[in-house]
Amino acid sequence: MPNPEPTTRSGAHDDSRTASRFDRLRGALATPVDVASLAVFRVLFGAVLFWEVWRFFDNGWIRTYYIAREVHFKYLGFGWVQAWPGDWMYVHFAVVGLLALGVAVGYRYRLCSALLFVGFAYWFLLDKTRYLNHLYLTLILCFLMALVPAHRGASLDALRRPGLRSETVPAWSLWLLRGQIAVVYLHAALAKLNGDWLRGAPMGAWLRARDELPLIGPLLGQSIAVPVFAWGGFLFDLTVVPLLLWRRTRLLAVLLSVFFHVTNKWLFDIGIFPVLMLGATTLLLSPDWPRRLCLLFPPLGPSRSPSHRGAAAGVGAPRVGRWLTGFLALWFVVQLAVPLRHWLYPGNVNWTEEGHCFSWRMKLRDKDTVSTRFLATDPATGREWVVDQGSTLSTRQREKVGQWPDLAHQFALITAQRMLEEGLGEVEIRVEALVSLNGREPQLLIDPEVDLVAQPRSLAPAEWIMPLDRPLPGE
Repeated sequence: MPNPEPTTRSGAHDDSRTASRFDRLRGALATPVDVASLAVFRVLFGAVLFWEVWRFFDNGWIRTYYIAREVHFKYLGFGWVQAWPGDWMYVHFAVVGLLALGVAVGYRYRLCSALLFVGFAYWFLLDKTRYLNHLYLTLILCFLMALVPAHRGASLDALRRPGLRSETVPAWSLWLLRGQIAVVYLHAALAKLNGDWLRGAPMGAWLRARDELPLIGPLLGQSIAVPVFAWGGFLFDLTVVPLLLWRRTRLLAVLLSVFFHVTNKWLFDIGIFPVLMLGATTLLLSPDWPRRLCLLFPPLGPSRSPSHRGAAAGVGAPRVGRWLTGFLALWFVVQLAVPLRHWLYPGNVNWTEEGHCFSWRMKLRDKDTVSTRFLATDPATGREWVVDQGSTLSTRQREKVGQWPDLAHQFALITAQRMLEEGLGEVEIRVEALVSLNGREPQLLIDPEVDLVAQPRSLAPAEWIMPLDRPLPGE
């Protein structure tokens, strides 16, 4: 009989090498890195979020979106999240703004960051028609900032408690945020690999709409501008993270980032997103970049630098616990997988919207609602009438309901329930939604023969969404 001993030794050797790699990873995640860039990002993040809260107060959006509206559209499973009664929504936003300032200055940071996540999550979940990628990113960053020790430097906590102050943080706290930003850019690039975007739709229409801008306006109307912006956006999203991480290309990447995000802010109305992403870009620079610019932090001598002390640690250096390592691995598996879930649904995601949210599909399509009619039918009498949307929904809600099948379904369910409570009995509701995608000839979005009240809300593909069958203009 053959001797099994060599196989056993080989298996043990493989297990040993795997364990060694795992231990090296845990050691690398625990390596001390300069706290400076993380602390500066904390200040920037808190300030940007405070600015977003101020915009809601200044523009009257709190009353418009949350107080004056009786109907709010919910994410599946979060129907229990309801707006505060009366003017208490103002109090909620004020508290969120104060918590954002607490994070920025690092005052009772752990408490403020945890409460900020809870307060912002409530705000985010109130109405699905308010979904924006930058709000989703802000929600994720609120959660991650509550986990990392960003208050160890340049904070009131470190000033009040000298024992908390540190020149370093473990590397995992920086790479957790870096990895999240990399996920956003990666999926933004992958989402642009679709026929419409690569053919210049809807970028061409957006650029032509800005031809009134001084100096640059006439250039935006040139045919060459469309592929430059479309392919340039794809290449930027695909390469900016490695270019920022590599020292030799870092300056070029910083200049490209500033140009890209400032241009987006100037040409398109996308809120705080460009500013937020520019702030997040600083996390991909060398951790000690604020010291080199003498920004909040004094320079450190070579003997006191985190890299020097990390290298000197050598054997016996601290390692990240297994539970934390497992959490980090699971977090990034989920973050990489969730944006791909639209492949589980049939049809074009830009048309069906199934799998669109939480997928970093940013500024990829332009939908134009030609008309939307909700028709209610009394099955007992056969009487049919048009549902009045204007008295119930805001302008933005009506726009989204006409473009997102899930929201049209929700509105049908809400309307049927309201009619039942008003004594009108059970009704059937059908929708005639005529929509154009990226300049295509308008077509029906939802099967007008289907009673949406009879359709359950679920994560399963909605068979009542009409397939996209109109070609792009010129095809």
